[in-house]
Amino acid sequence: MSEISKLNPIGVWKHFDKICSIPHPSKHEKALREELVNFAKEQKLDYLVDETGNLIIKKPASKGMENRKGVILQAHLDMVPQKNNDTKHDFEKDPVLPYIDGEWVRAKGTTLGADNGIGVSAALAVLEDKTLIHPELEVLFTIDEETGMTGAFGLKAGVLKGDILMNLDSETEGELYVGCAGGIDASIKFDYSIEAVKSTFLTYKISIKGMKGGHSGMDIILQRGNANKALFRILYALEQLNVLICEIDGGSLRNAIPREAYAKIAIAGLNVAKTRLIVEEEANKIKKELAISDPDLEITFETCEQAKTSMSRPKSHKLIRLVYGLPNGVYRMSDSMPNLVETSSNLAIVRTEDQTAYISCLLRSSVDSSKEDLVNMMTSIIDNSGGEAEFTGGYPGWKPNMDSPVLGLMQKTYKNLFGKEPKVMAIHAGLECGLLGGVYPNWDMISFGPTIQSPHSPDERVNIKSVELFWQFLTETLKNIPNK
Repeated sequence: MSEISKLNPIGVWKHFDKICSIPHPSKHEKALREELVNFAKEQKLDYLVDETGNLIIKKPASKGMENRKGVILQAHLDMVPQKNNDTKHDFEKDPVLPYIDGEWVRAKGTTLGADNGIGVSAALAVLEDKTLIHPELEVLFTIDEETGMTGAFGLKAGVLKGDILMNLDSETEGELYVGCAGGIDASIKFDYSIEAVKSTFLTYKISIKGMKGGHSGMDIILQRGNANKALFRILYALEQLNVLICEIDGGSLRNAIPREAYAKIAIAGLNVAKTRLIVEEEANKIKKELAISDPDLEITFETCEQAKTSMSRPKSHKLIRLVYGLPNGVYRMSDSMPNLVETSSNLAIVRTEDQTAYISCLLRSSVDSSKEDLVNMMTSIIDNSGGEAEFTGGYPGWKPNMDSPVLGLMQKTYKNLFGKEPKVMAIHAGLECGLLGGVYPNWDMISFGPTIQSPHSPDERVNIKSVELFWQFLTETLKNIPNK
């Protein structure tokens, strides 16, 4: 047990502390799920693991609440595995190391997993606490939310019987979410031929690091730098010197804004001084532009082990033009809700391997036609470059219902508890509500949670006080669920 297990509410924090000790990156949630199955057995609660791998735990209504509407609490088991470049950590084997940092809890050199570990912990605390007043509960723990919403996609109709879904995966306390963006993955392949690097050429490495990155939905509005775009901006400027690409490695997760990117390039020996000057000039421009959003940005140019082969010159040219031209960031703001991104693209991953460049982007939009427009734009660029694109994993958005009964209940409950109105919001991220609502169209849905900053990055942190407020709000709401 770490120091966080002593925080209030203890019921939530002790479970989160335990979750941190069990590796659970996306697609590797089995150990955590088994821990929760054992928990259900110890609590003598009915449970089910469906064919997709989702876990459902049921708890009967407390005395006198049998005639209230049934509630489904929902959270996802997986976490985003991101670490600082100087941190040694195997997310499939090593525990996350949480610690208290003033008013916050964060992890040592890695993502914390408060997204969505705090939601999972709150649901477990509700299941465990026999003093709470609540209706019949079903708790749905989905898998693989962060890399494709596999669990939500696989949920079958008729398994759950409740009327109200409370998604515990939002990241600002005091905000109630009633809508979210849909999304689609773009997977791009660019095949290339290689040639031997001439003896008169030298190999150098361009490194981009120190960017903040963050959640490609929640943080895209902050206009933070994208390491892949910065790298290819520099490579584009170097086109005049006919540099050759030997290797590219930028970004690691489709739903995280890339913080680091690297390129090994071959340069004619006579052009090294000019290359260094151009890199420095472009680096200074980029650092000046991003001085506020990414103050710790570092761009370096240094010698490295001599490469034996490189991408052919024509293919280097086409790849640079392709990646530099792909859209990234906010594409359109919403007309109906202030300060809400409607459509965006995250140029998440660019890497070379076995004579193929692989590029991954995540497109998001709350308007299907705008998402389709972005797909068509990218297809045009990719086709002209000679690449191949596949768009997969599309999922719908969640259309806001401002007349939602649970929204009205929670607005009133929050005002009674804390003396102020909660904000009603939609989110530019892919909450599972969009998919789940398609399977269970009768559900009245809402999403809320504590305050989590910089999810999907090693800067992730959760506000301690907000977890206490979140818990109070959740348990008070459960007391006041209306009759069927």
